[in-house]
Amino acid sequence: MTTSVPKTGVSVRRWFNGLEREQRSVVIAYLMILVLITLGTIFVTPNFASPTFLIQQLRQAAFLGIIAAGQMAVILTGSIDLSVSWTLNLAAVLATSVAGGQDSRILEGVVVGLGVGAMVGLVNGVGVAYLRVPSMVLTLGINVLLKGIIVVYNGSAPKFEQAPPFLSWLATQILGGIVPVVVLFWVIISVINYVILNRTTLGRKTYAVGNNEVATYLSGVRTPRVLIGAFILSGVMNALAGLLIAGNAGRSFNEMGEPFLLPAIAAVVVGGTSILGGSGKYLGTVAGVILIRLLDSALNIVQVPSAMRDITFGLVILAMLFLYGRAEKVRE
Repeated sequence: MTTSVPKTGVSVRRWFNGLEREQRSVVIAYLMILVLITLGTIFVTPNFASPTFLIQQLRQAAFLGIIAAGQMAVILTGSIDLSVSWTLNLAAVLATSVAGGQDSRILEGVVVGLGVGAMVGLVNGVGVAYLRVPSMVLTLGINVLLKGIIVVYNGSAPKFEQAPPFLSWLATQILGGIVPVVVLFWVIISVINYVILNRTTLGRKTYAVGNNEVATYLSGVRTPRVLIGAFILSGVMNALAGLLIAGNAGRSFNEMGEPFLLPAIAAVVVGGTSILGGSGKYLGTVAGVILIRLLDSALNIVQVPSAMRDITFGLVILAMLFLYGRAEKVRE
């Protein structure tokens, strides 16, 4: 008598092993989301998997997702942007100050806010591309500089600038009780980002610079422009997130960007993007954002202190570096 052996497990394993390293990272990230939701339902709260809770988490994840979109572009080039916190903060403070809490002046405020982000990104990009200052050192210094500017602007007793009602509507409204408007905003940005990275010459150049900047330059690519473009994109995404976060809170305030730096980097790395550059899928970053948001919510529900949450995100980044960082980068 012969017994047939189930081939489902073998087929799944063969399919998984047949994927490229980047694709396997994406699959792992989405599986980690399912595991976290399951564990959260069992050990944190029975409502962890409820539609209402998950929709709220998606809404909160959208702010982080917009930041991570820009951060991923920078990391793909082999650099990093540590000026997230106060670029976001300065853009929000100046935008809400110009708008004065009025929808009639929101356009001016948005232009100023996004302009701040683009300018910071330009300075970062020029410093890295032409002055050859290490991105970690430069962007950290810029971050401190921006913090000083806000303190000077707001004074020792920070002002709270009210956000225009339309900005608050964008950040908080849930259409039909199902789809948050800010998530739709994130989806649009994600589609554009995905197309640029996977279907355009600029995307291919971004990956090439991260793989080997010198070889890419010798092949005729103007690598400084690619680096500057990545940093400008990051600056604009940081500023845009700042405007929406101000809308979510109803006002801008000092240190509103502090909770987003480590989670943004962690989301990109958890999604499988190599911190060394040149490797990663945007769909993985989306998964990383959702995963980090769910993890943060779980830690918040069980009342883990803010410092311990930072330690957790740091450990997550280190774990992903050990998991993915040893993989050899693809050279094109």
